[in-house]
Amino acid sequence: MDLTVLYRGPLASCDYDCPYCPFAKRRDSTAQLRADRAALERFARWAADSDDQLSLLFTPWGEGLVRSWYRRTLAELSHLPHIRRVAIQTNLSCRTDWLADADPETLALWCTYHPGQTPYDRFLAKCHDLTDRGVRFSVGVVGLPDHLEAARRLRAELPAHVYLWINAAEGHTYQDAEADDWTALDPLFPYSRHPHASAGLPCRTGESVISVDGEGTVRRCHFVRAELGNLYDDSYRAALRPRPCPLAVCDCHIGYVHLETLPLYDVFAGGVLERIPAQPGQPQSVQSVTITPRAAATSAEQ
Repeated sequence: MDLTVLYRGPLASCDYDCPYCPFAKRRDSTAQLRADRAALERFARWAADSDDQLSLLFTPWGEGLVRSWYRRTLAELSHLPHIRRVAIQTNLSCRTDWLADADPETLALWCTYHPGQTPYDRFLAKCHDLTDRGVRFSVGVVGLPDHLEAARRLRAELPAHVYLWINAAEGHTYQDAEADDWTALDPLFPYSRHPHASAGLPCRTGESVISVDGEGTVRRCHFVRAELGNLYDDSYRAALRPRPCPLAVCDCHIGYVHLETLPLYDVFAGGVLERIPAQPGQPQSVQSVTITPRAAATSAEQ
């Protein structure tokens, strides 16, 4: 079967201290890092031996690519014929030479620029290096007012084919004029601006998309805590089936992108995991979006 897996192990340390992130400058102990490495290596062995066609997205709470075991795992998995895509969310603070060992046809990066955490020119240089290496990647910014000028500069200086996405900031209410500024940079911003009413609506999670933690516990997605079984004893497979969303709203891209009531599998065809539209230079604008006031949303990650 074709299976998309979102993996999140115990890693929670990050080298940045973004004020909007609860994991800023968090440090894992040596024991915690060893546990994360062992969990990732176990997951990688499962993926390598799987009979399924797999698409894998690593969504660590912390920054994974500063750890050698994440770089090695992504590079190795990218060469396996049954791995359709292997991608990771990253702040791009790591070196990029390891990408020479990866298959650029399979590996992709979901990159976030955090103004104030790294020099702009350094981040932009790494983006150009990714382009030179032929690596698929998107770049994004959290849509805070102080980030607008940096985002505009990025859009002007990134290669035209690189999609610049904007995430609505948690707890921030956007007036229409402000939202228009962000939409001018990212035509798909309206999908992020408001949470999506999702209760009772069909979603691919729990059927062809699953979330896995470091213990191998399988859930339908990161935001629904009900367990479907365990990855390593295959007990989750009996639970895979179409099912409606049990939550009132979904306001994180890695969740709502899988809602069947939204057209995002068409918008991001071939790039759902790395958040790259099918036409990244000119992403399809939003025609209609079911919206719920952000104040009613449950908390979600940026």
